[in-house]
This record gives sequence, structure tokens and C-alpha cells, in this order.
Amino acid sequence: MSDDSQQGNGHESVPSRQRRRFEGISSRAYEHPADRSALVALRKLTGFDTVFKALSGLLPERSLRLLFLSDSVRVSDAQFAHLNAMLRDACYILDLEKVPPMYVTQDPQPNAMCIGLDEPIIVVTTGLVELLDEEEMRAVVGHEVGHALSGHSVYRTILLFLTSLALRVAWIPLGNLAIMTIVTALREWFRKSELSADRAGLLVGQDPRASMRGLMKIAGGNHLHEMNVDAFLAQADEYEAGGDLRDSVLKILNVLNRTHPFTTVRAAELKKWAESRDYQRIMDGHYPRRGEDKDTSVSDSFRQSASSYATDVKNSKDPLMKLVSDIAGGAGDLGGRVRRGFGGFAGGSPKDAPPRDGRDGRDGDERPGGAGPEDGHPGGGAGSEGDAGSKGDG
Repeated sequence: MSDDSQQGNGHESVPSRQRRRFEGISSRAYEHPADRSALVALRKLTGFDTVFKALSGLLPERSLRLLFLSDSVRVSDAQFAHLNAMLRDACYILDLEKVPPMYVTQDPQPNAMCIGLDEPIIVVTTGLVELLDEEEMRAVVGHEVGHALSGHSVYRTILLFLTSLALRVAWIPLGNLAIMTIVTALREWFRKSELSADRAGLLVGQDPRASMRGLMKIAGGNHLHEMNVDAFLAQADEYEAGGDLRDSVLKILNVLNRTHPFTTVRAAELKKWAESRDYQRIMDGHYPRRGEDKDTSVSDSFRQSASSYATDVKNSKDPLMKLVSDIAGGAGDLGGRVRRGFGGFAGGSPKDAPPRDGRDGRDGDERPGGAGPEDGHPGGGAGSEGDAGSKGDG
């Protein structure tokens, strides 16, 4: 909770553990550079909000609101009071003036989402509520409030609509192709927005280990005594660095249809941000304010996004990203590098094959094939934001 004992903006009932409050904080403070650049550009478009509000008649938003109101439990002082206290607390810490409605819906799949055009609503599943402890759940509620503060709910609602529309016009080849192109681009933004919201959740909970535990439980269930955060994070490092170019391609294919990054990747990204100077500056009270948002430069935001992607490629341990970085640096013998990266999968002359006698510092054994499972995506439950392959907290 805030270290400020004042109550305001309708946020009563402050939990006892002190947390710093970020008065007037702009969502730009915690947004991933790629997410931020897209949002800044959209906010600068004249009439953008008007166009999307005009689309509201085509979108299932009203239907969704009525569905949750009629067939879910609305969080309040009378129902799920502990969640209501967390919600008000999260809005107080991030200084979100209007507390969005929250619903708990019956679904064993752990999930949460924030949707809506005019007014965002937050939905959490019973599977998530039963899975997480208080501090882990606080980070999830902060995650969803972060989505609301960033305005993500508008674009997420559009993605829901387009995904549904793509299924309806699948019989029209060009129409379906055009919609799926937009959906693919939106999903790439969506994944980055999840990293942003994870950061917002950390700002609300202010307990990095609780955030890590929550992500770990989403991946492995309620068996905390059988799991270890450090070992879980080591999986993310192994996922990024392991395999050859075939595995790199499979990673790309596996993530294309997902709206959420893989859980180990989210945990690793959040840990990196929690240890960064940017996070410490926010905790020290130095962060951009909402009043400055109108002066934000679109070109500067895109430059920051491009710089972030370039840094990620440069520092990545992934075989494909390392190859891209080497190409950008003018590395020679590209053909040989690619053939060796694919482990001889594409064929090639013997002189291009990797040495088998261990003289290159390796043991000379061929690496096993990088083929992944036929279906690496767990099924999603109802209300999982149109992404049956995504597993996450919205």
C-alpha cells in the first residue's frame, strides 16, 4: 500500500503493508518500448478514439458486459471483499481515478483479462483465485489495472473481435488473409503489452518474488513446495540459448498464434526489469507524469522501440538472433554458419559440416533434432481472450 496515509479518489480501505504510491504516474513509466511506441502513435492520431467508439456497435462489448453481469460474480465489499480491497489498493497506488468493475467467473483455467472500449472491466477466473496466494494475486490485479491505465483494453477488445471475424470469413481467401495479417501484428503488440502489465503488477505488489511465484504457479500449478523460482528462471535461459537454428524457427512458429509470451520468458523479462535502473528510479519517485503525455514525441518513441529491439538481438543467446547480430556486424562465411546452425539438416558439402572429432572445442556429437511437440499450446478456457494457446494472467 502507499506510504501515504491519505485516502483519496474513492480508494478507502488501505492494506497495512506499506507500499509506495505513484501519484500522477504515466503508463509510459512501465510500458515496454515496443508497446509504448505503438500506443503513443495511436494516441496522436486525430479522431482515433472517435473511430473506435463508432465501432463499438460492431463489437461484442455490450454482450460481454451483460454476460459477466448475469453469469459471474461482481467483486464488491459484499462479494470477494479481499479482491475488492486489492483492486482499490492497486488503483490507489497507480493513481487510476476510476476503479474498473471486476468480475469472478467460474472457469478452472487460471486466467484474467481487461477488456472494454469506453470503460474497461476486469475478469478473473476461479482457477486463478484458487491458485494464487494474497501477494501473488495482488500482482495479478495490479497487472490488470496496468492494462486499464495504459488503455490496452481498447485494442484487446478489437483483437477479440477480429479473431472472431477471421473465423467467420475463413471461406473468403483474401478477406481472411487481410484480417489475419492484422491479427498477427496485433498479437505481437499484445505480447509486448503483457510484459508492460507484468511491470505494472510489480509496481503494485512491490514484491518481485511474489510476482515470480505467481508466474511459476500459472506454469506448474499449485505445487509450490515442488518448485523453485531460480530453477524456473534457469529454464528461460535454457529456452533462449539452447538448440540450433531449427529450434529458433520452431520458437517463432510456436509463439505466432499466442497473445501471451511464454511464462518462463515473462518471468525472466520481469526479473531483468526489476533489477534495472528504470525500476529503481520509479521506486525513488522519478517517473514520467500523465500531464506530460501530450508532449511525447512519436519519433522518439519509435527510436526507443527500435533501439530496444536492436539491444535484444545483440544480447540474445538465441542461435538465430546471434546469427542476425553477426550478419549485421559483417561476419563472414554466412553459408557455412547457416548450414552448421541447422546441424546439417539442409544438406551441404562435407567441408561445410561441423568437425566430428572434437577439435572445435565440442564433443563432436551431433545435436539432436530440434523438432518440438506437435501441439505445444495448452488449451484455454472460456473468456481466454480468443487465444486458445495462451496461458497467462491476461
